[in-house]
Amino acid sequence: MLFLQSHHIVDLYCWIDEQVPPQVYTTGRPPLVTQSEMVTMLLWGTIVLKQKTLKDMHRTLCTYHSTDFTLPKYSAFVSHAHHVLPLMFSLLELLLSDREPVRLMDATMVPVCKNHRAESHKIAKGLAQFGKNWQGWHYGFKLHASTNIEGVLCGIALTSANVYDAQVMVKILNTHCVVAVGDTLYGARVMGNIIKKKFGTIIIAPPWPTQKKKVATSWQIDLLNQRSKIECVFDFLKEHMQLVSSFPRSVAGYVLHYARILLSYQIMALSLMK
Repeated sequence: MLFLQSHHIVDLYCWIDEQVPPQVYTTGRPPLVTQSEMVTMLLWGTIVLKQKTLKDMHRTLCTYHSTDFTLPKYSAFVSHAHHVLPLMFSLLELLLSDREPVRLMDATMVPVCKNHRAESHKIAKGLAQFGKNWQGWHYGFKLHASTNIEGVLCGIALTSANVYDAQVMVKILNTHCVVAVGDTLYGARVMGNIIKKKFGTIIIAPPWPTQKKKVATSWQIDLLNQRSKIECVFDFLKEHMQLVSSFPRSVAGYVLHYARILLSYQIMALSLMK
């Protein structure tokens, strides 16, 4: 989606540093890596280096970017990465296009392991659950998202895999959204009335297979034909940015993994619109 040259790492750092409040250290020594530098390394490793794990990212940064950053040892690098997680969420919230009047919405499974390993999987135990979609059963989480027609994220939510798609509409929509387009699961009348009353949003969804007749205008049909675009977003996140992973060794590690990938995708998607 976006081709970056090596010198663009400075541009990325400058933008991040402008959004980060100045750090004040009252006691102890300041860390080798600032918050801005840490976020820059995480995003650069995701967008350009295409690294799946923090260990691979640290190794590559030490090899090719030792002149750009004062890199700590791997254990300290991981600790710093977890420390900047709130900042990454703040940047992601800042970049969400949450004022889009027309949105596409959908959800996708984000497994944490193979189904036959679910009983022995301890890292996300108590949070990850079994969920089923048209592809079958999955064990892990579910990413709910709304995007505009260009594929830019407008709202996101991460739940366990057994949460029904329509129940999360209150998290990925707001009062700025006039029309939201989803698949059949979003056509429930009860949730549609709740969203209409809460946000004033009109929900457009295709009919259930058992419904023989359902009237639709030409503009509604045109919007329904656009639904595949959000599926392309999910495909890019999974196949090209390795959203699905079993490498994290803690719940915070999973959250960090998802945050850096979603933030990296949003930066690339917004860059293409300019």
